Amino acid sequence: MTCKPGLAGLLQADIYGITAEEYSRGRNNIEVVRQMIAAGIKVIQYREKEKTLREKYRECLQIREMTREAGVTFIVNDHVDLAVLVGADGVHIGQDDLPPEQIRRLVGDEMIIGLSTHSPAQARAAEKSGVDYIGVGPVFATKTKKDVCAPVGFEYLDFVVNNIQLPFVAIGGIKEHNINEVARRGARCIALVTEIVGAADIAAKIHALRTAMGRKEDKN
Repeated sequence: MTCKPGLAGLLQADIYGITAEEYSRGRNNIEVVRQMIAAGIKVIQYREKEKTLREKYRECLQIREMTREAGVTFIVNDHVDLAVLVGADGVHIGQDDLPPEQIRRLVGDEMIIGLSTHSPAQARAAEKSGVDYIGVGPVFATKTKKDVCAPVGFEYLDFVVNNIQLPFVAIGGIKEHNINEVARRGARCIALVTEIVGAADIAAKIHALRTAMGRKEDKN
């Protein structure tokens, strides 16, 4: 599993960055990604709901070039076709998307597949499906995704920490003030959206998040 391109970056990552231009203080996704990379983020997911597919393709091409040069894992949300066309390291899908087993047939063995999960049953099913990692959440209430389910709280996070062997990313409503509790419960990689992209100073915010997590700053 560790031989897959990009998977090492995900396994080593403490913060999982996700784009959201709507909340980025007027900055475009390219500028936000540039700042996240400069701050030492090792895995970035492109998530964009409102743009045309052509616009998404152009942005993903740029981000793929930037992340490849920086040695950053690049994951595309939902769009398997985009992920394949731009040579992304992975694709992240939800419970209502195509089955992971079928997506694997499309992307091959080298691409990372991530799957959002919200319950122990979904996590158990994910272990059998051949995905490389799972999203665990939403831990707290979030308004970033319009079709998100109710918060799963710490009960599901604790279940995954103690029972699931797949790598996982905690996500959903996580902010500087509550990230320590999420990390303390065993989440080694934590996804944040508006807390990062909406920060006036992205580098300073990422430093503050790492400090709150009790992690040392990444100097690489």
